[in-house]
Amino acid sequence: MGDRVVSAKLQEDDLTLDTTLRPKRLADFVGQERIKENLSIAVAAARQRGDPLDHHLLYGPPGLGKTTLAHIIAHEMTVSIRITSGPAVERPGDLAAILTNLQEQDVLFIDEVHRLPRAAEEILYPAMEEFALDIVLGRGPGARSVRLSVPRFTLIGATTRYAMLSSPLRDRFGAVYRLDFYDEESITTIIRRNAGILDVPIDEEGAREIGRRSRGTPRVANRLLRRVRDFAQVMGDGSVTAAVAGEALARLEVDELGLDEVDHKVLHAIIDKYGGGPVGIETIAASISEEADTIMDVYEPYLMQVGFIQRTPRGRMATPHAYVHLGLEPPEKAGSAQKGLWE
Repeated sequence: MGDRVVSAKLQEDDLTLDTTLRPKRLADFVGQERIKENLSIAVAAARQRGDPLDHHLLYGPPGLGKTTLAHIIAHEMTVSIRITSGPAVERPGDLAAILTNLQEQDVLFIDEVHRLPRAAEEILYPAMEEFALDIVLGRGPGARSVRLSVPRFTLIGATTRYAMLSSPLRDRFGAVYRLDFYDEESITTIIRRNAGILDVPIDEEGAREIGRRSRGTPRVANRLLRRVRDFAQVMGDGSVTAAVAGEALARLEVDELGLDEVDHKVLHAIIDKYGGGPVGIETIAASISEEADTIMDVYEPYLMQVGFIQRTPRGRMATPHAYVHLGLEPPEKAGSAQKGLWE
C-alpha cells in the first residue's frame, strides 16, 4: 500500500510540473510556427468581432502540445476552458450536461475526440453548427423533440487517430491542424526554458544532449529533464552538462537517438524473430507483450520518422538504417525485398 501511495504522489508531482511548464501564451509556445501564425490571426479576428473562435481540430502523435494549445487558445481569448475526453463521455446526457453548463464563448476541449460514442457525437452536430441541442422527451408514440439553446462556444478536439474520426464530425471543424515532431533546435529551446522555470543550472551542450534524445516531443523532453535533474542533484553538483546528461540517460536506457527499451524490443522482434519483416503489428505486439495500439500511437510514429520502420501492404519491415543503428549487418536481400513489395 505504501508503494502505491508513493507512486500516486510521484504521478501527481509530475502532473503539477507539466502544468507549471506549459506556456500560457502563443508568443511563449516554441515550434509549430505555421499553426501559431494561423491561430494568432484567428484569435485576433474573433476578439475584434466579439465572436467565439471557430471550432478547431488538432491531431498528431501524443506529447506534441495539443492540450497546451487548447489552454493557450482559452487564455488568449480570455475565456474559461472545460476539459473532458472521448472515453469519459459514456452517454449522450453526459455531453449535454457539459454543453448546457458552458458560459458564452467558453472553450470545450475534448481529448481523444475520436473515441466519443456515436450517440454522443451526434449531439455535437447541431451544437457545433447552430448552438442548439435536440432532446427527445418520452418514449413511444408520445415522444417529442425539444430544441434547447446552448451558449456560443468553441470546441477544440484533439486526437492521435485522425482517420478514425467520422466524416460528419471532421467536416464540422472550421480549422484542422496537424502537429509535427519538433526539430532539435526547438526542443533544445524548450529544455532551456523549462530548466529555467525548474531552477536547474544547465549549459548549452547539456540542453542539446537531452534535446537530441527527446524524440522530437516536448513531453518526452520534460520527462527526461526531470530525471536528469534528479541524477545531477544526487550524483553531481546539481548542474546539467553534456556528460551528466549522457550518463543519466544511459542509465535510463535512452540511446543517442532517443530510443528506449520498448523501441529496441520492437526492432529486435522484427529483425531477430521475423527476419526483418514484413510482419503484422498484432504479431509484433504479442511477441513483446505490448498493446498494439500503444505501439502504433507511441512508438511506431517516431521509428518511422527516423527511418527505422517501413510500412508495407504486407506488414512492418525494418530498414537497413535500423540494422546499422543496432550494430547489425543488414542482409543483402533487404533492399531488393523491400523494393519487390511495391512492384
